[in-house]
This record gives sequence, structure tokens and C-alpha cells, in this order.
Amino acid sequence: MGIRVGNAGSFRNFLADLQRDGLLKENHESVSPRLEVTDRAWGMGPILFSNVQGHKCALNILSTRRLLAKALGISPPDMVTHLAGVGYDGPVREVDSSPFMECTTKPDLSRLPILTYFKGDGGPYITSAVVVSQFEGRINACVHRLMVLDKDHLAVRLVPGRHTHQLYQAAMARGQELPVAIAIGVDPVLLMAASTRVPPEKEFSYAAALRGAPVELIRLDNGVSVPHAEIVLVGYITEQRAAEGPFVDITGTSDLVRQEPVIRLTGMMAREDPIYHGLLPAGGEHKMLMGVPYEPLIFKAASKVAKVKNVILTDGGCNYFHAVVQIEKETEKDARRVIEAAFQAHGSLKHVLVVDSDIDIYDSRDLEFAIATRMRGDTDLVIHPNVRGSTLDPRSIDGITTKVGADATARLDRLWKFQRVTPMGEG
Repeated sequence: MGIRVGNAGSFRNFLADLQRDGLLKENHESVSPRLEVTDRAWGMGPILFSNVQGHKCALNILSTRRLLAKALGISPPDMVTHLAGVGYDGPVREVDSSPFMECTTKPDLSRLPILTYFKGDGGPYITSAVVVSQFEGRINACVHRLMVLDKDHLAVRLVPGRHTHQLYQAAMARGQELPVAIAIGVDPVLLMAASTRVPPEKEFSYAAALRGAPVELIRLDNGVSVPHAEIVLVGYITEQRAAEGPFVDITGTSDLVRQEPVIRLTGMMAREDPIYHGLLPAGGEHKMLMGVPYEPLIFKAASKVAKVKNVILTDGGCNYFHAVVQIEKETEKDARRVIEAAFQAHGSLKHVLVVDSDIDIYDSRDLEFAIATRMRGDTDLVIHPNVRGSTLDPRSIDGITTKVGADATARLDRLWKFQRVTPMGEG
């Protein structure tokens, strides 16, 4: 099935690229949005369902480092250094129209293939949407999980202190609802930018810098400017609250049920034949978008205190809780400084491992070798008990945990003891 493309740098353009390169699997069977899509897509690469209750639905399009690097137009080994070098000031411009304006209707979420991912979920969830909020001249774009309550209401998980929550509080303090637009099926580069911690109001300009081309925004009736997408929902975050959850988060375990704000939808727009983007909770795409954006933040922070070569948030650590920082060690204090810098850069980080430049950070056997031969438990561990971590960590108590850093670097005064000896090649 060919994919009709639209504006440059779009969701369906990326799907067309995947299809052209033989990376997109297609499923033409009738599939239920309740549990069945998850069952068919789990552990798969990019996949496009053509009949989810009569709708198209794509998943796993950024589920590996290779796919994310493809979207960014770089090679996977260059990911961290590339992202660390990109600024936040790309061009953003307003335009008058977009393909998502082809079909404008009253909001009716039952007309979209919104997925129920796991048994026990609080309801169907929109998981890939960029939620744009705008209030008193300030704008923010962020990815939030959205639980369907009925045909025109959603419960939105807002993390206290984050930018959307700040705008929401400002609106509530004025006795107003916060205008929002929910964009589903956006350019993957823009989705990456909206998943990244950037300075306030810089998400779209950061996306433009990543893309190397302007980001176009369309101003909607509620005053919110939204990027090109397959589907756009228009509405307001209200003072009303509703139970949100359970929801399977990045660890593959269920997050808490909380009382969260309710979004009242006032409009719905879509392309004539929209492709819905489903993002599997705890799947590869979730981990890439939630974890990888922290790697350049750690890289930049640690580079202020040591000579950093690379950073990775490991697969086994859910691409979120465990960092490995590779350094070219110059002093015995470097590793400990890097550990503290990493914890400062990523507040949810739980464990940090610092290794030398001869260790392959993408090879778990090499990492274990570094721990086995270069770390000593009584002198090389940094332990911070009872500190703020992440509520997503099942071992934490209300987000309070213990953080551990490990220095698995060779001692500079006796490097000969740590250098690996390999057979000489012939000739």
C-alpha cells in the first residue's frame, strides 16, 4: 500500500521513507484497538495497520536508535554529540492552512482508533500526541498521556513543575481554562523536540534546528498555534479533575492512579484519510523518546567537569534510570565529578557507571568487564540515600530512592595493570 505524502518533514513522509527502505511492515487484517494492536505490534519494528476499526494506525516508527537516527538524518554513533551541539533557535513561521484542516467536525473520540494497550488500563490512551498550550503570550509543547473519558473529554497527566503545569496554574489563578491543541501524527523530529527538556517556549525552534528547516505553525480558533499533523484536537484544560490510570509506563509496570485535570474538547480536525500514531507504553519508541533526549543533557553537564567521549542510557535500565558515561580520564577525581553532574542533569537517574574510553558502552559484556576489573566496592561507589528520584521507579517510596554512582575507571598511577593485552596481528 503506497502512502500518499503531504507537507515536507511530516509523519507520513517518514512512513513513506520507511516503506521505501523496506523497514515498514504492513498488516491489512481487521484488528481491534482494544489489546489486539498491542499484541500484534509488541516487539516488532515499524508497523502500519490499515484496518483498526476502519482506520490506519502506525506504531514503533522510532523504536530503535537506528530509526531515531534515521529521522534525524545522522548515524547512530553520532547521536549524542550531534544532539549536544544543536542549538535552540531554528526558524518558526506561521502559515494559514494545513492538510489537517481537510475534515473539521465536532469532537468525537470514538471516531479515532485510540488504543487500549493493556488489560487493567484506566481506558483508551492517546500516547503520541504533542500537547500545545498557550497562555498570556507564552507557549509550550510537550508530550502528555491522555486517557479517554468520553467522546469529548480527556484526563491529562500533568507533572507538577513542568511547563504545561505552570501554564495551567497561571490560567487557573486567573479563573480561566488553559487553551490547548493536541496534535497526533507529527513530524518525528518535532515529536523528539517536544520530548526534550529545552528552555521555555523553545520546543518548536529546537525542532527547526534539529530539522534544519523551518517549523510551520497554524493558529487555531482558541488562540493556540499547532504544527502540521494527521489529527488535531482543540480544547481547554479545565479545573475539573478525574481519576487518571492505571497506565503502564516506561518500566512496563503500572503507574499510580491520580486525580488529574480534565480536557474539554471543542473541535476535531483531520486529514481526509488520517494515519493515527499509536505509541506503545514501555515499548522501544516510548523509551527512545523519553530517554535519549537526556543523553545530550548528561553529556553537556559532564563535559564541564571532565573529558567526556560518549553517554548512553542503557536498554536494561529502561533507557531512563541507568546511565553509562565514557570518559578520557585525566585526574582521579574525574569520575566522581561526572557522577554528580549526571545526577544533576537527569533528576530521575538512579545509577551511573563511569568507564574509560577503551570500554565499548554499547556492549554489556564490556561494561561488566569494567565493573569486574576496575571497580572496588569500598572505594569506588558514590551513594546518595533518601533523595528525590522518580515515582516511576517501583522501588521508590513516593519518588524517594537511593542513587548510586560507580567509578569503573582504571587507576592512573598503575595503568599497566588495567590495559587489556591482545594478540598481535600478523605482519
